[in-house]
Amino acid sequence: MNLINWLLKGDVSIQYQTHRDLLGNNREDLRDRISTEGFGKRLLDLQQGDGHWGGGYYHYKWINTHYTLLELRRLNIKPNKRIMNVIYNIINTLKTNDGGIMPNPHIWAFSDVCINGMDLFTMCYFGIDIEALESVIDFTITQQLPDGGFNCNYNYPKYGARHSSLHSTVSLIEGINEYINNGYKYRTKELIKIREGAIEFILMHKLYKSDRTGEIIKKSFTMLSYPPRWKYDILRAFEAFMNAKIKFDDRMNDALEIIIKKRRKDGTWPIQNKHQGKVHFDMEQTGKSSRWNTLRVLRVLKHFKPEMYKSYIE
Repeated sequence: MNLINWLLKGDVSIQYQTHRDLLGNNREDLRDRISTEGFGKRLLDLQQGDGHWGGGYYHYKWINTHYTLLELRRLNIKPNKRIMNVIYNIINTLKTNDGGIMPNPHIWAFSDVCINGMDLFTMCYFGIDIEALESVIDFTITQQLPDGGFNCNYNYPKYGARHSSLHSTVSLIEGINEYINNGYKYRTKELIKIREGAIEFILMHKLYKSDRTGEIIKKSFTMLSYPPRWKYDILRAFEAFMNAKIKFDDRMNDALEIIIKKRRKDGTWPIQNKHQGKVHFDMEQTGKSSRWNTLRVLRVLKHFKPEMYKSYIE
């Protein structure tokens, strides 16, 4: 199978990212179409009159505003007035006393750093003003644990987590990447240092292993999903590393070998793990060849293992 041709027969968002990331073509005409056809149009058509999806900012996973915005960002859709209105509504009405964003700030006085990492991932992509983000950045910088990573329970008095979570840590790396790669400057040097520590935390675990026993932490970490939601897996980690523009590290070898072994006989990669919850619609079928995951693996290989990448697409 010619993988490039197969990808170019997919949704227009996959076509656009294939041209941009694999072929080096700037096809803004394709990006323009993401809003008017395919997955992008279907998601935009579900936006409610108040600008939200699925009942509100964080109600009803995975159809709420928070997770829908994550999907739209992963599609690489262009910002529009209605998207920006709901983003500013979120950041203007859902900040807590610590400066972060929380679904119920009138109930909780403290924020969830994992949610804020995902919000940085979407809001920075869509181009929110830095003035609106400064308190979120200030809050995020206070949340790094001594081991270099992050944990959504660290800020919760009831739990007070003292060991980082791979789920939260990858979300923060993604959010910081988006902040830096989109040219924001406020406290950037500190965020770069924080990102280095977060990446080291994941590498210390060889992306999926206990740093104490060497055993697999969770089988789901080694399975390919899409969309990832807030859930960690090794392919999501590789994408975060790629977007942080780091070089290959030998501690990535075991995880990369797992991904390579998941390649099907036809050269594609599957979706193996669907995160349970309500969805607007399924983009692809679990267990089947996945254009999304094939694209994601190929661009990771292009960055970290270019010779292997070339052998797969030739």
